[in-house]
Amino acid sequence: MKIIDGFSKEIKKALVTLGYETLTEVQTQVIPLVFAEQDIIVQSQTGSGKTAAFAIPVCEKIAIEQRSPQALVLTPTRELAVQVKQDIANIGRFKKIRCAAIYGRQPMAIQRRELSQRVHVIVGTPGRTFDHTVSGSINLAAIKYLIIDEADKMLDMGFIEQVEAIIAKLPGNRVTLVFSATMPEQIQAICSRYMLAPVRLAVESASPAAATIQQGYYEVEESGKLRLVKKIAVTERPDSCILFCNTREKAELVAAELKHAGYLCGTLHGGMEQRERLAAIQGFKRGEFRFLIATDVAARGIHVAEIALVINYDFPLDHEGYVHRIGRTGRAGNAGAALTFVTLAERRALAAIEEFVQYKIPRLEQPTGAAVERGNMISEHDKAKPAYKPDISDKLNSEITRIRINAGKKTKMRPGDILGAVTAIAGVSAGDIGIIDVQETCSYVEILDGKGPLVMAALQATKIKGRLYTTKQVGFRTI
Repeated sequence: MKIIDGFSKEIKKALVTLGYETLTEVQTQVIPLVFAEQDIIVQSQTGSGKTAAFAIPVCEKIAIEQRSPQALVLTPTRELAVQVKQDIANIGRFKKIRCAAIYGRQPMAIQRRELSQRVHVIVGTPGRTFDHTVSGSINLAAIKYLIIDEADKMLDMGFIEQVEAIIAKLPGNRVTLVFSATMPEQIQAICSRYMLAPVRLAVESASPAAATIQQGYYEVEESGKLRLVKKIAVTERPDSCILFCNTREKAELVAAELKHAGYLCGTLHGGMEQRERLAAIQGFKRGEFRFLIATDVAARGIHVAEIALVINYDFPLDHEGYVHRIGRTGRAGNAGAALTFVTLAERRALAAIEEFVQYKIPRLEQPTGAAVERGNMISEHDKAKPAYKPDISDKLNSEITRIRINAGKKTKMRPGDILGAVTAIAGVSAGDIGIIDVQETCSYVEILDGKGPLVMAALQATKIKGRLYTTKQVGFRTI
C-alpha cells in the first residue's frame, strides 16, 4: 500500500515531506484496525515502524478544535517519550496537532503551563503522567485512544501498577493499543482486564537475527576491549556507532579513553541531567560525533534510521537487552551490524542468547595488524568530524516560518487575537497558519506555505489587540 493512499491532504503532505513512501507490515495491519476503533495487541520488534502505525491514524482521527487531550501514549523512558512526541508532532504538523511530552526530572510547573493550553496528544512516562492526574493538570475525560508502548519494558522497570492506576482514570469507551516486543504473562493478564475483544497481531519473527543485521562476536578479555574497539574503528570506519556498557562508570571511562585517543564521541547514561541526555541524542542524530557510549537507558530511546554499527562492549544483562540493543541498527530496512564482546566467563550466557534468538551468532577473528595498518593508511575517517545529518524534522521546518511575538499571557494575549491579526493580512488565510503557542511573556505562531516573509513584513505595521508588538523570526526547538 502506498503511504499516500487514504489519508487527508494535511497528513499526506507531512508523510511525503518526511520521506514515507510505503507502509511497513506493522503499519499495514494496524492502521485499518485503528480507523475501525478496534483494540489491538501488537507483538513487534523495534524498528518495524510501530510508532507511525498508531501515530498516523490517531492524528487523522483527532478533532483539532477540541481543547481536552484525545490521545494518551505511555512510554517506559523519558528518551522514548521525547522521540514519540516528536514523531507525532511531525506527522500532525500540517493538521496543527499539538503534542506534549511529560516525564520526570523536568519541573512540573513547566509541564503544567504546557498542559493548560490546547493539547491534542500527551506522551508521558507512567510516574509523571500519574502525578499530573493526581494534581489535576491533565483532564482525561475526553481520552479516546490509549497507547501503551514498550509494554514489556514497563513491566521490567516496575511501572505496571502506575499504568493500571492511570487506566482506572480513563473513559471506558476508549480504544486501547498495546505494543510489546515480547508478551510476558503479566502483560497478557493486563490486556485481558482492560481491553475489549482485542485483535492480536504478531508482526515479524521474535528473533532479532534479521537479514538486515549482520551479527558477530569476538572473544576478548576485559583488558583488551579498548584496543579492539580502536581496531574496529579503523577497519570498519562506521559513520555512526553505539557502544553499550552496563554501568554509567564504565560508559564514562570508555568515552574518556576514546576521546583521549582522538575520537569524537558522546556519552549517554542515567546519571546525566535530562537536558544533557537529550542534547547527546540530538547531537548523535545530527552527526556531531560518530560514537555514542551508552548504557541501556538508550536501548529503547534512540530512533535513528541509519546507525551503522552497534557494539556490545559489555555483555548484555539479559536476553531482551540483547534484542533491544542490536535493534538500534538495521532499522526501517537499512543494513546494519551488531558486534558483541564476549569473555571466556560469558560463553555460557552467549549460548543462552543464541537459543533465545534462535540464531547461531558467528565468532569473528580480531582484525589483524596488517588490516589495522591499511585502515590507518586509507584515511583518518574514524576521527574526522562527520558530515552534518539534518534531523527529519528539518524537512518539515524548512517549509514553515516560526515568528516570535513579544506578548503573552501576562498581557492577556490569546491565540484568537493572533489568528485574527494574521488572517487580516492580505493574501493570508487561516489555512496558512499553523500552531499558535501563547506563553507567559511571548507567543509563537507558525506560518505555512511559504508565506512567512509576507507575514513578517506585514506584522511590522499590524496591530494586535490595538497595539504594535515587536516580532522576529526564530528557529525551532529540537529537544
